[in-house]
Amino acid sequence: MDIEQNQAELIDNFVKQASAQKGTALGSVILEATSHPSLFAFSEILALPTVAELEGTENSVYLKVLQLFAHGTWSDYKSNCSSLPQLVPDQVLKLKQLTVLTLAETNKVLPYDELMMELDVTNVRELEDFLINECMYAGIVRGKLDQLRRCFEIQFAAGRDLRPGQLGSMIQTLSNWLGTSDNLLVSIQEEIKWADTMSELDKKHRKEVEDRVEEVKKSVSVKAEVEFRGLEDIYSEPGGVMDYEEDRSRPKRRRHPRS
Repeated sequence: MDIEQNQAELIDNFVKQASAQKGTALGSVILEATSHPSLFAFSEILALPTVAELEGTENSVYLKVLQLFAHGTWSDYKSNCSSLPQLVPDQVLKLKQLTVLTLAETNKVLPYDELMMELDVTNVRELEDFLINECMYAGIVRGKLDQLRRCFEIQFAAGRDLRPGQLGSMIQTLSNWLGTSDNLLVSIQEEIKWADTMSELDKKHRKEVEDRVEEVKKSVSVKAEVEFRGLEDIYSEPGGVMDYEEDRSRPKRRRHPRS
């Protein structure tokens, strides 16, 4: 099944469950959602009124857990573990997977040293096993492990839920991209216009050359015709050229020897 379709079905399922529960029962749904091996998006669940109602109650810790998995990282959990419940192993794995996605948002080449620090991994072998088995095989990232350079080169990474305030930044980024695209489009249109102008000038020049060639051909043809007619007139005049047969028919005078 396509990962996006699977995500959509899982989200729909957990949204229905969370909408129908409150209090501790809702906490159980949140625990199940944040432990599920194939679910990596939580904003739809977080936006539910029943979840928002957890704020300020004895079950508000479940809201904090859901916020952590929607926007946080493993380092965030370690910094606030005193106010959060202990995570089960599946949640720990999930949060570390989400941490890789967060790092991939800003850098497409992740140094091994940074990854080991952010994920609490002690050696390269453990790190590479995690990236291959828990990230690439899960379909949330694609990339290349470069052991020589000690880095993970990201080719694709699934997106995480938008953090509060991130939407404005994203809109600004898209606006900047749109402005750059507009400028590029204008530049391309100017290049096309210039190419069309040069093409027209080339056609005009080619036509002028062809016309000039035709004029030269006509001039040469007229000159040749005039010269030919001149020769024809010369050879057609009486006495202009003696006929060879006429010359042979004339009697030749004999010379007498001198005495």
